[in-house]
Amino acid sequence: MVSHSRLVPSGFDRGAVAALGVLSAAAAALGAIPVQQAAAAPHDNTRAEVDRLYEEAERATEAYNKADERADELRDQVGIAQDSIARQQDRINTMRESLGSLAGAQYRSGAVDPSIALLFSDDPDDYLDTAAALDRISAHQAGELHDLQQAMRDLSQNRAEAGEKLTELEKNRKAVAQHKRSVEGKLAAARRLLNSLPDEEREEYDRASRSTASGRTDMPDLSGAVAPSGRAAAAVAAARSALGKPYVWGSTGPDGFDCSGLMVWSYGQAGVGLPRTSQAQRYAGTQVPLSQAQPGDLVTYRSDASHVGMYAGNGQVIHAPYPGAPVRYDPVAMMPIASVTRP
Repeated sequence: MVSHSRLVPSGFDRGAVAALGVLSAAAAALGAIPVQQAAAAPHDNTRAEVDRLYEEAERATEAYNKADERADELRDQVGIAQDSIARQQDRINTMRESLGSLAGAQYRSGAVDPSIALLFSDDPDDYLDTAAALDRISAHQAGELHDLQQAMRDLSQNRAEAGEKLTELEKNRKAVAQHKRSVEGKLAAARRLLNSLPDEEREEYDRASRSTASGRTDMPDLSGAVAPSGRAAAAVAAARSALGKPYVWGSTGPDGFDCSGLMVWSYGQAGVGLPRTSQAQRYAGTQVPLSQAQPGDLVTYRSDASHVGMYAGNGQVIHAPYPGAPVRYDPVAMMPIASVTRP
């Protein structure tokens, strides 16, 4: 039997083996880099998806605010219409009573006018339509009957208009509920995704702004930033007082705000009424170039103006960013700017 013994490497061979081991280790180390990058990519995708969901939730919030604002307007209009209808009905009842008294007097005298008798028929509308053609009534009676006819027609028209408003109100109520469900669903989905991130990355996301810079609730350098009017200065002061308050969708404060709600509340403290949505706030004043922005100006973002902040000076805005991020300062260029409006 022939035995085979393993060759012992020479000194050179040992060096080569050692060098090969070093190169293999280096290659392994280099190979580890793409693996780490690949592992981080899902987290990047998760953060991007959270951003997308927050943007969609913000748009749905603005749609909710718009529908809710319209529903409030319609409720007021319906209330006014119902009060008017009640007053009209009282007036018609009074007119009918007056004509009824006249009919009773004629009956007691034995001379009931056929035109008055028609008033108490099963179909008084037929009577009202033909009353003007009857030639056996006095001028006074004709005038009263004409007034009654017109009053009833006005009442009918107002009832129809009120009915249309009630239909629209119900439509807006359903829209409000639909948008609310949409917002809540998107926010819940975003929170689930955030909770899937490692603790450090989730905390980093909560600290970071949409511009990837660190948002601030402390006072940045605003030296030289002067508001163009007293009301703008008052609005800026109010917005600053809200720093650190939580984002609460659909809220106009004072304990929490969504983006447009913060603008409504801040300018409200200055005695200025703003529309409820950021899309409407975009046109609530004079639009100016970004280069001419002054403290108190409203800065809307994205092509659909679905987000809004208040310019504070020196390239900073105060805004309510998104759920989980408090009212704070961020760079004015944190997102694509749609407009700068001076209320």
